[in-house]
Amino acid sequence: MPTTDAVKGGEPLPIEVADLVIRYEGTSGVPAVDGASFVVRAGEVVALVGPNGAGKTSTLQAIEGALTSANGSVRVFGLDPRAERRALADRWGVMPQSGGLPMGLTVGETASLFASLHGQPSGTAERVLATMGLADLRSQRWRRLSGGEQQRLSVAVALCGGNDLLMLDEPTAAVDAAGRDRILELISARAEAGAGVLLTTHRFDDVEAVAQRVVVMDRGQIVASGSVAELTAEQSVRFTATPGLDLSAIASSLGVRATAVSESGPGKYVARVDPSPQAVSNLTSWLASQGVIAEALTAGRVPLEQRFRDLTMPPVDEGDASEEAAGGERTARRRRRS
Repeated sequence: MPTTDAVKGGEPLPIEVADLVIRYEGTSGVPAVDGASFVVRAGEVVALVGPNGAGKTSTLQAIEGALTSANGSVRVFGLDPRAERRALADRWGVMPQSGGLPMGLTVGETASLFASLHGQPSGTAERVLATMGLADLRSQRWRRLSGGEQQRLSVAVALCGGNDLLMLDEPTAAVDAAGRDRILELISARAEAGAGVLLTTHRFDDVEAVAQRVVVMDRGQIVASGSVAELTAEQSVRFTATPGLDLSAIASSLGVRATAVSESGPGKYVARVDPSPQAVSNLTSWLASQGVIAEALTAGRVPLEQRFRDLTMPPVDEGDASEEAAGGERTARRRRRS
């Protein structure tokens, strides 16, 4: 059943995922997706991000109706995307997975094929190819395109679909700067025209450029969701220095509780504090008194990529940190002897 915010003016949401669970054989019963829930609203770009193996592609495949092993609820405009896929053909555009295009067809034939499958009007394929900078390549076959051109054709295929929902998996991978800018412009334009957009990407500059909301996935679960501003609102001081510094002394210099300071990895310090110029000055003074030079010191809002790392990278315990630090020192000694 739709959630409370699933209907706007009587229209079901473009995407509603509730308690999605996906398991594959040979994974010792560990779900690839474990209870994921999120929505995509009309006129909104949602970026689904996560490390490799987080479950992003499996989630996309479930939304596209390509999986039979999913439990939970997935609805696209209120419909079951597997059982009622035909009814969605003229409403969504889906970027094929890598290698999912017919290699024997030309660029023009490929675009025309997908436009016809989605019931798009005559001329759609030519318009999209021109928009994607592929018009001069319409007679080339897929296998003869460069990696960036193949990627642009995959995005073009999605744009040849319906106008109400766009789903893109790593749309700017292997694309040059000009092509990336054009793809991001088209994504924003689709959303501004009222479409829901769901994309996966490892490029945080893409996320910051177009996404109204970010859904962070790790080990099959949704671990955070919100706007870029919401996810990066936390203030902190971060720096790199000698491993094993006194965390209580660092906290005291900053005027915060000891629990606000941690060593996230060997020599990588994080103080979750609203940094004032005086606090940062006190910290650097204390470090200088210890004969320690801080590197890469930053103070202020946490960048999106760093926030992602905080959410998805497993914490390093003291034993691991000590062992890694010792290994680094042994390497340094070997280099000095050589």
